[in-house]
Amino acid sequence: MKQLIRFTLLLILLNCHVIEAQESKPTWALLNFVKTDSINPILSPDKKQNFVCPVSTKEVNWEERNVLNPSAVVKDNKVYLIYRAQDNQMTSRLGLAVSEDGLHFKKEVEPIFYPDNDSMNQYEWKGGVEDPRVIECPDGSYFMTYTSYDGKVARLCFATSKNLKHWTKQGLVLKDEKYKDLWAKSGAVVGERKGNKIVATKINNKYWMYFGDTDLFMAYSDDLIHWQAAVNDESQKMISVLHPRMGYFDSRLVEPGPFALLQKEGIVLMYNGSNAANYNTAELPKFTYAAGQALFDKNQPYKLIDRTQNHFIHPDKPYEKTGEVNEVCFVEGLVFFKNKWLLYYGTADSKIAVAVRKQ
Repeated sequence: MKQLIRFTLLLILLNCHVIEAQESKPTWALLNFVKTDSINPILSPDKKQNFVCPVSTKEVNWEERNVLNPSAVVKDNKVYLIYRAQDNQMTSRLGLAVSEDGLHFKKEVEPIFYPDNDSMNQYEWKGGVEDPRVIECPDGSYFMTYTSYDGKVARLCFATSKNLKHWTKQGLVLKDEKYKDLWAKSGAVVGERKGNKIVATKINNKYWMYFGDTDLFMAYSDDLIHWQAAVNDESQKMISVLHPRMGYFDSRLVEPGPFALLQKEGIVLMYNGSNAANYNTAELPKFTYAAGQALFDKNQPYKLIDRTQNHFIHPDKPYEKTGEVNEVCFVEGLVFFKNKWLLYYGTADSKIAVAVRKQ
């Protein structure tokens, strides 16, 4: 199986070219999200959220500076939002907020996931743990990718849970020694909608994950625990499956959004893009973060089929345009809840907002 995957990837690499969307509004994409202006932003920093950090042994206001970049899961007919929060030292931890309607959330007082005196401390302190992406497993448990940051290198890691509150750290996604110090982040697993749940699904007997924050790469797994990078068989270099485009909203970088969604047309990946100072789209200020969508083959997840020409969400509200990092809409959470899609995103790296798409 591994040789077949590598052979197919090599053929694609040798014959690849950037595929541009043939229409401005492709039918496969999840479009027409409307920002819920009446309540946005739905989460803001709170200086009253206190917690004793096990590493520093000091009490910290763990989300007093920023809340941002949430993942979302439907459980027990509620929306669970797992979000990144920063203290005034810029250390990141993950908090949990729960909602009955997907719009109004109640936060847990303490973070549910954070740097600790454990085997991951060398990777997580003191930058912290960032940008979760959660998906349900076929057995009803939960799988979360996150970024560990030691202040120098961002590393793609993962954890597992049975209840979304208590997590077991499973280490680096790519455990080969050659990848240990590789800058890697933002892992989005391919999943399928089953009712109001998004469940990780196999394609050709493998689970698949898109990751990266300049170009996008892929990893695959038999069991959601042991992952291997998809590489060129000759060079052993990871194969890029999505690239920035000069002159577009994503001319500087591309980075996965929520999980990748298996649909009848193919695999739909929402992704975040940023535009460069040069080769820029004139519509947006330079370095703006806006989101687009890409379609990959449902049988060959590494094969790009189509791509939206333009973003479907971008900063146009004051809380999206000004904050810790200006001009940011960063999509990372998506649920199907009460017959509609809810998209959760970070705004200016400071707050969290929601947009709604009716079925």
